[in-house]
Amino acid sequence: MMSVIVTILVLGLCVLGISIKIWAKKDGEFSGTCASQNPYLNKNGENCSFCGKNPSEFNQCDGKS
Repeated sequence: MMSVIVTILVLGLCVLGISIKIWAKKDGEFSGTCASQNPYLNKNGENCSFCGKNPSEFNQCDGKS
């Protein structure tokens, strides 16, 4: 029973932390949502599945293609 309470408490703290981060950010957006900006995650140079840009087109990912 104690582990269930601890798990719920930890998950609640995580949700609270994420909601504070969203509230504190301008327009509630996370920065760097395109994983293809990161060369370690996109080793093949594939286009972003979020906005459709290729890695050489990134100045800022705004979610628009």
